[in-house]
Amino acid sequence: MYRRPSPGQLSFENFYLPFGGKLSGENRWVKLAELIPWESFESEYADQFSQTMGAPAKPFRVALGTLIIKEKLGISDAETVEQIRENPYLQYFLGFSEYRESAPFDASMLVHFRQRLNLELLAQVNDAVVDSVLASEGSPVAMSPESSPPSDDDEDEPPAPPNQGQLLIDATCAPADIRYPTDLDLLNDARKASEAILDALYAQVMLSLKCKPRTYRQKARKAYLAIAKKRQPSRKLIRKGIRQQLGYVRRNLAHIDGLITLGASLSQLSRRQYRLLLVIHEVFRQQEWMYQQSVRRVDDRIVSMSQPHVRPMVRGKAGTPVEFGAKLSLSCVRGCVFLERLSWDAFNESQHLQHQVEAFRRRFGHYPFSVHADQIYRTRANRRWCKARGIRLSGPPLGRPQQDPQVQTQLKQQACEDEKVRVQIEGKFGQAKRRFGLNRVMAKLADTAASAIAITFLVMNLERWLSHFLSFIFGVGLLVLESVMELSGLPWGFARASQRIWLWPSQMGCLYDLMHGICSIYFLSKPYLYSSCGQVCFWADAGQPLAITPACNLLGPQCSPLQRLEKHYDSFET
Repeated sequence: MYRRPSPGQLSFENFYLPFGGKLSGENRWVKLAELIPWESFESEYADQFSQTMGAPAKPFRVALGTLIIKEKLGISDAETVEQIRENPYLQYFLGFSEYRESAPFDASMLVHFRQRLNLELLAQVNDAVVDSVLASEGSPVAMSPESSPPSDDDEDEPPAPPNQGQLLIDATCAPADIRYPTDLDLLNDARKASEAILDALYAQVMLSLKCKPRTYRQKARKAYLAIAKKRQPSRKLIRKGIRQQLGYVRRNLAHIDGLITLGASLSQLSRRQYRLLLVIHEVFRQQEWMYQQSVRRVDDRIVSMSQPHVRPMVRGKAGTPVEFGAKLSLSCVRGCVFLERLSWDAFNESQHLQHQVEAFRRRFGHYPFSVHADQIYRTRANRRWCKARGIRLSGPPLGRPQQDPQVQTQLKQQACEDEKVRVQIEGKFGQAKRRFGLNRVMAKLADTAASAIAITFLVMNLERWLSHFLSFIFGVGLLVLESVMELSGLPWGFARASQRIWLWPSQMGCLYDLMHGICSIYFLSKPYLYSSCGQVCFWADAGQPLAITPACNLLGPQCSPLQRLEKHYDSFET
């Protein structure tokens, strides 16, 4: 059952704190809560539940907000619940009207949140967030030289909008949290799982049997350890160990079939055990076929008993030639990332270029001026398709090199500039894998892992909006401070990061309150105030001095501070 929350955004001033005080409107969680259109997706989220039966489910804002908190802070499910219980700002972010000392839900609820928030719903939320991010920067896409695609339509039809903007596309892999797979380890895991299932089935018919079927589990373990503990076992020894483990698994599966014939029921197994039994049969089939054919490859190869949906992705890169996880096809527009495709099976990303360009057109109403991709995307079919629509695909043209040295130099310069633009999406991969959790997806199920990956890119786009907003506030504060000091006739100078900004106490007044608010927003924490010999110095947290960029460098020294303040405000369109 699902109960819709009362419409309307709760004001942070009305958030009740039992210990007194009120929330700050400049807190990052308050700002993020204003950006996300929570109510726009309530209907689609509510369609998953019955309106009359079952316990009431948590609202959409609680589900999505909890996953955003977990990914942004980089903590576990249990720690996420504890942080929500302790932090009133996080409770406001989830839509609560007052502070609660008890945990709002159990940590296991995060698994259900990931299952309910599928890729389609998260993609809609991400598109809405990106619209807000790009609108706050003044225009939906980066303006480029305009070019109209050739059209054979009738003259009566309105002309197509000109191509503009840059589309960056690439593919990567999100490694799953599994042990590096080997055939011997996988068969040993299958053997142990089959022994547990055999014990469960034997308990149902033990009265009709004289003795328990033999599994030789102790001998099987000793045979496995004799090879696994060797530092560098030979291929011949590994093949011998695989043959032994195949024999033990084959024996166990035959015993399971015999117990079922005697009356044991698979319905008495748990869901996890029944699922494992199916996986064991498939692992045995694949490993036996590879052993008989003396090959190392098989279609839809299972590399993990706990996560059978994970497939090996041959990347061919230095250090990690093969990765184990989901393959992602991404696009990037002005620093905002879109998850275009997620697949647990390997695919050729060059066949996905046309779909990504069409997705760009659906979002922004026109084709991009240029598409920046690496060499695998530059096929003849993709070049022909882009040329027919007036889109420039990055990279050198096909055919023989130009004989004219000047033309050859221009082509090299253009290719260099295109590569500088394209490499930005590589930085997004690094941000997702080093700052967030894309380097190791901890979710175990296929649907929950996909939701966790989509949440990562959603949080990255939220971070971009938050940093843009804070940069705007900090720039306005610096211009206001310069204007006040200029009007008061005080000497004004900007300091480097290793210097200090000194102001006499008589010159402070409202300036401290102003800088205190600016620094609280910019650093997301209260700055320290250092006083010595009647002078005051502003310091950031951890004893680091506050670094200030001259405002004249931002908007030019040809106008007064007040005029620069007006220009800076006009540049931030909302």
